[in-house]
Amino acid sequence: MMPKPRKTLIAVESTPYYHCVARCVRRAFLCGIDTLTGQNYEHRRAWLEDRLLELPKVFAIDIAAYAIMSNHYHLILHINTERAKSWSDHEIVERWHQLFNGTVLSQKYLKNEGELSKVEMLVFQETIDEWKNN
Repeated sequence: MMPKPRKTLIAVESTPYYHCVARCVRRAFLCGIDTLTGQNYEHRRAWLEDRLLELPKVFAIDIAAYAIMSNHYHLILHINTERAKSWSDHEIVERWHQLFNGTVLSQKYLKNEGELSKVEMLVFQETIDEWKNN
């Protein structure tokens, strides 16, 4: 059986809650002390927690619960569709730029307070719509 893309596994109309797991490979350690080498990776726990708690400020996803283990972590996520629907195009572009550089048009859009030519805006609207749906 072929694996399915993750976006086909999400059905917000069925449930807005999802349990996600990310695991290290090859006996690598995420946090804690590696019993084979004695190397301490505990500093990563705070970094990962800080990063996880920043993402809801950018995306319309709430973290309902999480657990960071030595070689994996669990997240219970809630997709907040009402919050996402309330964002203007300008807010979507600003949020995207909190994590990514964006495009030439998105940078111009933010720098010039949204004043793009009609053709630029038509092209850029497709990008905004894609960001809105991802």
